[in-house]
Amino acid sequence: MDTCLWKDVVSDVPRESGGDRGTLPPDVDVAIVGAGFTGLWTAHYLNLASPDTTILVIESNRVGHGASGRNGGWCSSILPMSLDQVAEMSSRDDAIRLQLLMYDTVDEVGRQAASFGIECGFRKGGYIGAIRDNRQMERAHDSMREAARWGLDGEHVQLLDADSARIRIGATRLHGALFHPDCAVIQPYRLVTGLAESLRRRGVVIAEDTVASDLEERTVRTSRGDVRAGRVVRATEAYSTRWKSERRRVIPLYSMMIATEPLDESIWSTIGLAERETFNDLRRMVIYGQRTDDGRIAFGGRGAPYHFGSRISTSFDRHEPTKAALTTALQEMFPALRDVAVTHHWGGPLAAARDWTMSVGSDEGILRGGAYVGDGVATSNLVGRILADLVLDRDTELMRLPIVGHRSPTWEPEPLRWIGINSLAALAKWSDTRRPGSTLAGRIVDSFVG
Repeated sequence: MDTCLWKDVVSDVPRESGGDRGTLPPDVDVAIVGAGFTGLWTAHYLNLASPDTTILVIESNRVGHGASGRNGGWCSSILPMSLDQVAEMSSRDDAIRLQLLMYDTVDEVGRQAASFGIECGFRKGGYIGAIRDNRQMERAHDSMREAARWGLDGEHVQLLDADSARIRIGATRLHGALFHPDCAVIQPYRLVTGLAESLRRRGVVIAEDTVASDLEERTVRTSRGDVRAGRVVRATEAYSTRWKSERRRVIPLYSMMIATEPLDESIWSTIGLAERETFNDLRRMVIYGQRTDDGRIAFGGRGAPYHFGSRISTSFDRHEPTKAALTTALQEMFPALRDVAVTHHWGGPLAAARDWTMSVGSDEGILRGGAYVGDGVATSNLVGRILADLVLDRDTELMRLPIVGHRSPTWEPEPLRWIGINSLAALAKWSDTRRPGSTLAGRIVDSFVG
């Protein structure tokens, strides 16, 4: 089925109310473009801090239409960029502070979901990165050395031997694993739509099926009329590339997913994941998976091509070669799944800056935040808090994070962008098949993605 699992199993998400379907309010304090996690977390924290502030969220499709409603459901403390990059932007202490904030942000998402009665299946079982060959073991030791260098080993990441790893995951060829406790699973569509319903109950207007055609410092021009605003926030992530001015700021990279039918307990007894740990292995070509709350495996990864000119289309939301590759990878990892049906296949674009660094800032008076490179479930919560502080002009500790005001370099023009991105994706796949001593391809990929 070419349908997103998360949306397919949810049948009780209402459309915007009849009142919201009328004429848009002509004047508001804050207009937010984009009803994904970044936009909705921004509205959430704005409303908590200043309940009288009038907020309009403008969404061209439906709440959670983009990556926020289609992702792998990892609420993780992972940053898209390295701590070395963050330290170069500011200092070693600031890099550590940002990472510690991300550990707490995982819990903050759970706290807010619980406080507002959002049933999104939040469970903090950690993340296990399986080590399945000597190349991956080298990468695991590199990761542990890096964690120790930053003082983050022990409590936040552990290297498990093969026997300890098998207690958590029954993957083939298991040499060991890295275990990160600071990660939770969620049902992302439940979280994003639950957050929207919570905001509507508190008086925030969310206008769906409303296209924002132009953004100015104090005005948003939409398909339902112009809106004047004290502050304008762009929270459109990969879809920012639909504006010509943003086409080289970020690129849309497609990530694809599959989901199995619900599995019998006899199969789960061989796979493990009893605490609903998120999982992958340490290959360079990204994969990611989770045990869903209804007993399936949802599994995804990169591999779909970048499309010339940063194009985005619903026709790109499925990619049969990547679906086949993901199915093969999952079955190779867990042979008990070879006779299990894959019931869902879907995908969508995520945003990547040229230096792989997320940021928050202002462009010509318009506030913006994002470029999570697929790690947006928790990072968007942190960015939403920062954007709320920026809107309210509050001098908080968050304002001094190095991602605030950061400007990434622009991407190369076409056709260099298309050639380079797709070549590096192919190189990453190829490097995963080489013997451990063949590291040149991997180093080239690593130098590009940080």
